[in-house]
Amino acid sequence: MSYVEFCDWVAFYVAHPFDDEHRYHRPAALIAQSLAGGEMNEKLRWLKGAIVDDDSMIDGEFSEADRRTIAALSAP
Repeated sequence: MSYVEFCDWVAFYVAHPFDDEHRYHRPAALIAQSLAGGEMNEKLRWLKGAIVDDDSMIDGEFSEADRRTIAALSAP
């Protein structure tokens, strides 16, 4: 990749971030808020905390069924 192309990608990322928060969490939180109302930041916090790559979820926050569902939906 040339330096010019790299700079173009940096500019594109600044204008249109494509990290998980912007690609997945914010759209899901917006849909949840439109259906159920509530606080957008609370929904984002929960979504970011619920989707993890290991078993570091807070004990008691999710049932075993919740953990298995989250693991199944986040598997590649």
